[in-house]
Amino acid sequence: MTSMHRFKSRPTGRTNPAKLRVFLCLAAGLLAAAVAAPARAQLNVDIEEGFVEPLPIAITDLFGEVGEEAKLGADIASVVAADLERSGLFRPVEKGAFIQDSSSLRYGPRFGDWRLINAQALVSGVVQLQADGRMVVQFRLWDTFSEVQMRGTQYTTPPANWRGIAHRIADEIYQRLTGERGYFNTQIVYIAEQGPQNRRIKRLAIMDQDGANHRFLTSGNELVLTPRFSPSSREITYMAYQSNGRAEVPRVYLFNLNTGQQEVLGDFPGMTFAPRFSSEGNAVILSMAKDGNSEIYTVDLRTRRQTRLTNHPAIDTSPSFSPDSREIVFNSDRGGRPQIYVMNSDGSNVRRISRGQGYYYTPVWSPRGDLIAFTRQHAGEFYIGVMRPDGTGERMLVRDYNVEAPTWAPNGRVLSYFRSSRADSRGQISSKIFTIDLTGFNERELVTPLDASDPAWSPLIQ
Repeated sequence: MTSMHRFKSRPTGRTNPAKLRVFLCLAAGLLAAAVAAPARAQLNVDIEEGFVEPLPIAITDLFGEVGEEAKLGADIASVVAADLERSGLFRPVEKGAFIQDSSSLRYGPRFGDWRLINAQALVSGVVQLQADGRMVVQFRLWDTFSEVQMRGTQYTTPPANWRGIAHRIADEIYQRLTGERGYFNTQIVYIAEQGPQNRRIKRLAIMDQDGANHRFLTSGNELVLTPRFSPSSREITYMAYQSNGRAEVPRVYLFNLNTGQQEVLGDFPGMTFAPRFSSEGNAVILSMAKDGNSEIYTVDLRTRRQTRLTNHPAIDTSPSFSPDSREIVFNSDRGGRPQIYVMNSDGSNVRRISRGQGYYYTPVWSPRGDLIAFTRQHAGEFYIGVMRPDGTGERMLVRDYNVEAPTWAPNGRVLSYFRSSRADSRGQISSKIFTIDLTGFNERELVTPLDASDPAWSPLIQ
C-alpha cells in the first residue's frame, strides 16, 4: 500500500511561479545575468513540435541519513533521470557539475549555484526508513530561475516499491513541466520469441516501460499471440493455440497479473484474432471466422454472451474501441484491399476512413481519442502512421522494411511498435521493440532478453 500527499514550498520570496510548461529558448547570454539577478525566464517545452532542445534539469540523489536510505535515494534519482532523459524532452545535468550537495539541499536550494551550471529545473528530496519498515520519500521540483517550488509530494510505501515511486516522481515532473500526463509508471506486455523461424517458441512476457522487472508469463508450450491490457492494467487478454490431437484449437485467455491465474474466455471455431478489452473492461472484442468468414464480435465477460457486430463477405478484423466506447475502428478488405473503417459500437454506420495507396492494418484508437494509429504497407515498405478518426491528417512516423503493431502510451503522446529485420544469410531474422514520439522524433529501442514482437502498453498503474 502506498500513500501520498503533496506539500507546499518553503518561502522563497517570490509568489509568481513561472510555468515551465514547454520549452525553451534561453538566449545564450542570459545565464550570467541570471546568476546575479534571478529573473523570470521564458521557458517553454512545446511537445506539439517535432525536435526540441531538451530541458537541462538537475536531479540530485535524494538525501538519506544512513547508508540504506542514501542508497535508496540514489537509486530513485537514477530511475527518475533515466525516465526523463528517455522522453527526449529533458537532459539531466551531469552530477559532477553540482555545486550544492543533497545534504544542504534539505534547507533549500542555493539557486545561483544551479543557475551557474545552467540547470533550468532542480529535483531534490529525502528518504527516511520508519520503525514499521516502511519508507517515506519526499521530493521537490524547483524552478531555478523563478526560485519557486513547482511541486512537492510525499510517499509512504514499502522499500521494495522504490522503483515504482521513482516512476511516479518522473510522471509528476513530466506533467508539471509539459502540461501532459506522464507515462513512466506503466508496463509493456509482448511476445518473446526464440529459436529458428520454422520452430519459433513464443512466450508471453512483461516488463516495466523502461525494460526493468522483466519476466515471462507463459512457458512456451503454446503459441501465444496479441496480448492486450485491461483498463485496470491488472489483466491481460491474449490468444493461444492449444494442441488437440492433430488440430490446434484457438483459445482466448484472461491472465490476472495480481494472482497469476489464467482463465479461458472461450474456445472459438476457426481462425480467431486480436482480442482486446472494451474501454470499460466489461467485454472483449475480437475477430472470429465463425461461419467461414471473419467477422467482429464482442464477448460479455460476465455472461460470456457473444454479439456479432459485422456481417459482410469480406474479412473484418483488428477491432479497437474508441475511449468513450461509442465507436469501433477495424480493418476490412470489403473495398477490395485492406483499409481502415469506423462503425458505431452496435455495428451500424460503417464508413471507410483510410484513403491512401497500399494496405492498412492493425488500427488502434488513441487513449486521448484524437488519433488512430495504424500499420501501412505500400511499395515494398511498411509504415507506422496516425490519422484523425475521420481519416484526415494522415502522416507517417516510421518507415522500414517491416514495422508493425502500434500501441499507445496512456498519455497518447508516445507509440511503441516492433521492427523485424531482413533475413540474414542463414535465413534468420530478428525483431525488436521501439518507441517513438507522436511527432516522429526520439525513436528508441526497448531492450529485451530475446526477440520481441507485438507490444501492448498498459494504462498508468495506480
